[in-house]
Amino acid sequence: MTKERTRQYKVRIDQALATPRLQEALHRFGDAYLLSREKAFTGLDFEALRQEIGTMKDRVRDNREKYRAEFIRNAEAAGATVYVARTADDANHYIAELAKARGVKLAVKSKSMASEETHLNKALEADGIKALETDLGEWIIQLAGQRPSHMVMPAIHMFKEEVAELFSKQTGQTEPAEIEHLVRVAREQLRQGYLDADMGITGANIAVAETGGIALVTNEGNARLTSTLPKIHVALVGIDKLVPTLEDAELVVRVLPKNATGQLQTSYVTWIRGAVPCGDGDKELHIVLLDNGRNALAQSPECRDALRCIRCGACANVCPVYQAVGGHVFGHIYIGAIGIILTAFFHGLDNAAELVRACIGCRACVAVCPGNIDLESIILHLREVLGDEEGIGAAKSLVFRKVMRNRKLFHSLLRAGAMLQKPVTHGERTIRHLPMFFSSLTEWRTLPAIADKPLRDQWKSIPQRVEKPRFKVALFGGCANDFLYPELGRDLVKVMNRLGVLVSYPEKQSCCGVPALYSGDRQTAVELAEQNIEALLEGNPDYVLTTCPTCTMALQRDFVEHLRDHPGWAEKAARLAAITVDVSRFIDQVLGAAEMFKGLASPEKVTYHDSCHLKRGAGVWREPRNLLATSGRDLVEMEHADRCCGFGGSYSFASHPDIARNILADKLGDIRKSGATCVAMDCPGCLMQIRGGLEKQGTAIRAAHTIELLAETLD
Repeated sequence: MTKERTRQYKVRIDQALATPRLQEALHRFGDAYLLSREKAFTGLDFEALRQEIGTMKDRVRDNREKYRAEFIRNAEAAGATVYVARTADDANHYIAELAKARGVKLAVKSKSMASEETHLNKALEADGIKALETDLGEWIIQLAGQRPSHMVMPAIHMFKEEVAELFSKQTGQTEPAEIEHLVRVAREQLRQGYLDADMGITGANIAVAETGGIALVTNEGNARLTSTLPKIHVALVGIDKLVPTLEDAELVVRVLPKNATGQLQTSYVTWIRGAVPCGDGDKELHIVLLDNGRNALAQSPECRDALRCIRCGACANVCPVYQAVGGHVFGHIYIGAIGIILTAFFHGLDNAAELVRACIGCRACVAVCPGNIDLESIILHLREVLGDEEGIGAAKSLVFRKVMRNRKLFHSLLRAGAMLQKPVTHGERTIRHLPMFFSSLTEWRTLPAIADKPLRDQWKSIPQRVEKPRFKVALFGGCANDFLYPELGRDLVKVMNRLGVLVSYPEKQSCCGVPALYSGDRQTAVELAEQNIEALLEGNPDYVLTTCPTCTMALQRDFVEHLRDHPGWAEKAARLAAITVDVSRFIDQVLGAAEMFKGLASPEKVTYHDSCHLKRGAGVWREPRNLLATSGRDLVEMEHADRCCGFGGSYSFASHPDIARNILADKLGDIRKSGATCVAMDCPGCLMQIRGGLEKQGTAIRAAHTIELLAETLD
């Protein structure tokens, strides 16, 4: 079953990547969204707002029984009927039985992801009740027989020509593919439904405990018509939509539209509380509070922060994987990063498995999340669970558990690889073509050859002349700096020595463990963390420098997380984290040495690529720019400088190379458009990906690490 599921998923990926119009539509929206969102939050402290939302949602989660009881008490006092549904089937059964008891034949619906989650439409239709979607996007996909491809914009994947074809089938006449006309057709087709319907079904963006009321945040008037005209209103609301007070609700309303679509405010904010007069009698209001895995999510220490989500969909808006394949591939019912987690708890981990593996870990979602959810960390935990349940595969198990944990064996095999690669390197430092079934890896990029002599074997021959060092630092090289780009280590020593810093290279250091962690093998990651902590702290350095942001994140974050409950190791991990710093930040902030390079460089036009884990993990992006600009280089900003390059380690080799190739193409296009002759970065992985792509295209633009460019100024 797992193999067949994987095969089908890869087929869907191939189909999506073979649809360039899909990528065009998603990129166009994503690019416009970033500008609109930035403008919408002008003058506001987004970081403070999301801290406030996260804290408030945590309070509800940790006191969920209290707030649920308060909401039910106040809602019923206002005349509503509240039903708590444990499962999706339970919710569907309640709504269907209510509809049958009231003789409902037609139910109109406004957009509700909760109803998509429970497959409510199918349940109603099975009982002879027609469900008519009235949200424009939802109606389009209902006609198409599809599911939403985005939580806020369900038909974002469709073009106006496709919509015109659907509408033409509905009306029985040819409808032109003009947006104003199509909106008018939808209005004409749907209007009578509100008048004929016996029941209106909505979701809710917020449920307020202190009032027992709900709020709908929408851009179309259909939600008000749906909740107002029929004599019965059913609101299907996830229990995670609860907030304590109206002030808390106002906070969500303030942030939601800005983060969802870049709007200052939505067209409609509708507040509903209790039963209201309707004709000769009172309108019925039924609120179905849906659990369906939410309580289980609340009880998961590793995943429960996902309940902070306010369903803005921003994690998809900025996701390079989503922009490559769309929500019908990178989603089940809910899409994007939050969709991976919700799918695991609402629909089962088996339905989330391929989505978990499809995440590239760029942390773009984390940067824009208004609930302050560390989505990447939760997804990594789900990978670990999958690794425990399904295994990580025989090949990975052999590499991680038998090879990587044994530092000497691991490094001996890499040295052997340097000898065995000679038939494909032809004496060059670059592999341009790989033979047989490996050839696909070099179709769209070159690859760096393993160095004849790794950095660790060169170290003793690197001269260092620092009479009175300001600091003594240890270099954590990581696999790439050590075995692929040892010249970066030599450049670092040259720069550090000029700045009065003495550098050591602890020989017992090994891989940071991220490849194992991202493959779901936490045990190997923990063992490597212990090995590296011992190696790096042994010489009692003032700082530990890194040239790779993924390694930086491992030392600063992952080691602490791995070992927080291990007596003896927790304190050591925290100590290492406190002295670990990226080399650009060390030069610019710790040493304050940018002026040392002033005017030394030739006025080369350079653009800068922000590595995902450097900017959105370590918080470093100003420092390398300052160093490059101060040195005299002509620094120009490319578009989407912090968009992922598509590397992701094994993601671009074994997991999802086709998606990685697509993401890289976007990055290379932005580099070319900048007009720069050099693109700088601070990550060996990004260097491998971007340099490889540029070389394969035969362009004269070179790719270089910032430390390499700084070293050039000293020559």
